[in-house]
Amino acid sequence: MSYIKLTKGNIDNEHICCAISDKKCKESYALKKAWLKEAFDEGYNFLRLDERAKVFIEYGPAEKAWIPINAPNYMNIGCFWVSGRYKKNGHGSALLNQVIKEAKAQSMDGLVTVTGKKKFHFMSDAKWLKKMGFKVCDATQSGFNLLTLRFNEKAMNPTFKSSVKKHEGLDQEGLVVYYTNRCPYSEYHVNVSLAETAEKRGFDVKRVKLETLDLAQSAPTPGTNFSLFYNGEFVTTDISVCMDSRFDKTMDKIIGN
Repeated sequence: MSYIKLTKGNIDNEHICCAISDKKCKESYALKKAWLKEAFDEGYNFLRLDERAKVFIEYGPAEKAWIPINAPNYMNIGCFWVSGRYKKNGHGSALLNQVIKEAKAQSMDGLVTVTGKKKFHFMSDAKWLKKMGFKVCDATQSGFNLLTLRFNEKAMNPTFKSSVKKHEGLDQEGLVVYYTNRCPYSEYHVNVSLAETAEKRGFDVKRVKLETLDLAQSAPTPGTNFSLFYNGEFVTTDISVCMDSRFDKTMDKIIGN
């Protein structure tokens, strides 16, 4: 198994796994690469299988993570994906072990990552992570879990920030979507697909792009790649909700309740 770490020096000539063949998201893909270039300066990492495949892990110091958590001296795992025929071939364990190795080399207290209590779209598999030794250290009523793998049992447990627990600054009326360029799908689907889908159904959508680290770290949701709310209630992290059929299916459940 051969893996490659992306850097400012090679990223222009290397793919970043997601949206490889989705021509609609070409601009979003470029924005994700631009986001990565800046994040690399803050200690962020992108490690992937050296093939044309969706097998990768993103990670960096939690103090610089674009999510609202308190986790000093922890390594935060962002996107972590092993897809299709590459599953059950040891890639997940190999990628995770590399992160553990690097975190320990930097004398960090452990790893931390955000998942759903049940499987949330575009988020790591909590069930698998728990098998690897991760434990829940905080949770929200909207269904997010914060998981940690601690190396130092005397270190503090990571927590979600108050902006998540209290949904600080969140509009309580209508559809609101929060997103960043951490995801190569978000720019296109938020501003084109969701805008068109909602308009056809008479919904107004407030689009909140978290364009800085400070904004991401004070967001009312830990799903800063993409999070949709309706009347102040969390709906989903699934970007496919931006499309007609999934939007109808999801909103019928929400409005029906």
